[in-house]
Parts: sequence; structure tokens; C-alpha cells
Amino acid sequence: MPSSTGPSQRQLRVGEQVRHALSEVLQRGDVNDPQLESAVISVTEVRMSPDLKIATAYVSPLGAGDKDEIVAALNRNARFIRGKVTPSLRQMKYMPELRFRIDTSFENFEKIDRLLRSPEVTRDLEDGDDENG
Repeated sequence: MPSSTGPSQRQLRVGEQVRHALSEVLQRGDVNDPQLESAVISVTEVRMSPDLKIATAYVSPLGAGDKDEIVAALNRNARFIRGKVTPSLRQMKYMPELRFRIDTSFENFEKIDRLLRSPEVTRDLEDGDDENG
């Protein structure tokens, strides 16, 4: 069997199902934690382990104070949240253990965008256009 480097279709599909279930629970405000009360939390991605027993949820707290405190609060409440998403994921043989991490992809996009808009890169891109046309 050829080895693949990325997640399987099954991992991707289950990860998306878990992401939807988590988003619903967090949107409803089912978790009673002072750190999470004022935070709007976007679940940007859920990556499943190959055996589907661990779900790592990447979150982006919007308009919240300390992002690390938000993630710590989510991890403190992971068992409770797992119980709340269980009804939405009845078709799964095992309910995955939930782990929460900060999604840094938006910050990376911003860095790349700033670099692309920097005067040096803009100048180089304009020079390239002159050669081609």
C-alpha cells in the first residue's frame, strides 16, 4: 500500500464533522467558564489522528483578551465539551479526545501579505512586468 503524507479522506471528513459539532456547542454558549463568556471562538480546523481517537481543534478567539487563556479554558473544559458534541456525532464508534490549539494561520497570512506589499517586493514585481510586456 503506498504511503501517503497527508490525512486520509476519512480523517478529513470526520474532522469536518467534529468542527461543525464544536462550532455549534461553542456558539450556543454551553460551556460555563468566565474565560469563555465574552469570547467569540471560531473553530477553523479539526485534525484527526489516524485512528480517529484524538481531535485537535484549531481555534481563533475573536475579540477576546489573552488567546492562550482562552485555549487553556477550552482544554480545561474539554471533557464537558466532548459530552456536548457526542449527540451530534452518534455515528462514530469512539468519541475522540478533544485538544485545543491556537490557529496561527491568519497571522502567517498577514505576515506574507505585509511582505508582498513591502516596497522592495512591489518594486521587484514591477520590474518583472516590464521584462514580460
